[in-house]
Amino acid sequence: MKISLLIGILFCSTLFACENKNEDRFIFFLHNRFLEEHDLNELHPEFGRTEYLEIINEFEKSGFEVISEKRNRNVNAREYAGGIVTQIDSLIKNGTEPKNITVVGTSKGGYIAQYVSTLASNPNLNFVFIASFRNEDISNMPEINYCGNILTIYEKSDPFGVSAKARMENSSCDIKHFKEIELDTGMRHGFLFKPLKEWIEPTIKWANGNFNP
Repeated sequence: MKISLLIGILFCSTLFACENKNEDRFIFFLHNRFLEEHDLNELHPEFGRTEYLEIINEFEKSGFEVISEKRNRNVNAREYAGGIVTQIDSLIKNGTEPKNITVVGTSKGGYIAQYVSTLASNPNLNFVFIASFRNEDISNMPEINYCGNILTIYEKSDPFGVSAKARMENSSCDIKHFKEIELDTGMRHGFLFKPLKEWIEPTIKWANGNFNP
């Protein structure tokens, strides 16, 4: 598990201080922008606290090794994604099969995850992009190229809540599995601040190789 020492949990730096068992399943969790710019317990004026540790706990309870950290302020999404790709490559080199690695990102973390998908260019990795696509992304971020087994989750009432099929169709990688889930919680962008079963459960199924969550 890789989480910042700032919050008192082991940070497994340059892969791998923690033991890597070939059969383990890994989730790289990339949080939203608000947490990048605020402390763990700070409240968003509309959506409340980002329940970062609670989200990670849900993944751990389902048997995943979680690799995550509270990012520094204003990180460059593409550059940060490059570091994640390096860690994924190290996992694979140490015997983990790509199908056992899932990158999950919410909001800005979802954009970082999309860059990981682009840079890794491995069709056997799994990705869950949550509340991280707008129609103008096609023209504003033409360099993003989906690759891997892709699940996108978005909320109907959220400004970031639109289908990413156009991005998938514009991507050159052969995507074996692509699915979208539209939620209707009425919580706008705040749905991703909490480990709601509406998005946690399909994410866990996807990470377990169930591509019909």
